[in-house]
Amino acid sequence: MRNILIILIMLLLTGCGYTPSAKHSRAVVGEKISTSIVISMVDPENTVIIKDGVDAAVIEVFHASLVSKVESTTHLTLTLSNPSYAPIQYDADGFVVSYRTTINLGITRSTQGEDSKNYNARGTYDFSIRANAIISDKQRFDAIKFSASKAIKSFVAQVSAEGARTKRGET
Repeated sequence: MRNILIILIMLLLTGCGYTPSAKHSRAVVGEKISTSIVISMVDPENTVIIKDGVDAAVIEVFHASLVSKVESTTHLTLTLSNPSYAPIQYDADGFVVSYRTTINLGITRSTQGEDSKNYNARGTYDFSIRANAIISDKQRFDAIKFSASKAIKSFVAQVSAEGARTKRGET
């Protein structure tokens, strides 16, 4: 009975034309990717966090290899805008107890044989603090790290949709 269920699921997934989004994105960016980030003079520590997040996403999501710019078929250049922190919740005394961090990434994809394409990706992350407290460096770095991760996932979704449209013959 278990084997029949597995066979039915396999037929359903292959019969409906399901293709993982990583395959669509890989069709757009290729197998060898290099990354660079424009260092923010205002907040250089955060750019290192973003670079690490992008490199991890390239490996995990695109299932591609990180290589030097010379060896790559696609180069991603990222620009980080200054992160913003907006209060989203107050306690009974009017003190802020929750913030939302917003990160905007400008990403330029340069693929061999194609024109460069620009993407805008945005990520948010909500976090709590004690009433009448300041945001610690650890909370700030974590908020930037998690919101950047969401922005990178947004970029991956854009590239994946582009790959799916290309596969169907749309532009």
